Amino acid sequence: MDSWPMSVDSPALDPPSVPNGGDEPKHGGYSRFELELEFVQSLANPQYLNYLASRKFLTNRAFVAYLEYLQYWARPPYLKYLTFPTATLKMLELLQQEKFRQDIISPDLAQALMAEGMKTAVEWHREG
Repeated sequence: MDSWPMSVDSPALDPPSVPNGGDEPKHGGYSRFELELEFVQSLANPQYLNYLASRKFLTNRAFVAYLEYLQYWARPPYLKYLTFPTATLKMLELLQQEKFRQDIISPDLAQALMAEGMKTAVEWHREG
C-alpha cells in the first residue's frame, strides 16, 4: 500500500480517479476510491469522531494530514458520490480546526451534534 499517506513526510497524493469500470488496484477487494469514500462519509457521524478523539487519532499529525488531504471530496467530480454531502463536508471542515478536534472528545458535544443533525433532517423533510 505504498500509495497511501502514511506519514506527514509522505509526498502529497492526487485524489483517486473516479470509477470508470477499469482495472483499478484493489486493497482488500476495494479500490482506493471506494475506501476513501466510505471513510470520508463515516466522518459525518459525531459518535465516530468522538471515538477517534478518545483513541488519540485526532492528535496524530499524520492522521490530521490525511483529513486535510480528504478535502478533495468537496469538489467535483467527487462531491456527487457523497450520500449526505452537507453533514459529511461540514464535519470534514470542522475537523480542519484543532479546537474542534480537541473538543469532540466530549460525549456531550458529540450528542449535541447528533441532536442538531436529527433536527436538521426532520426540518428538511417537513420543507420537502
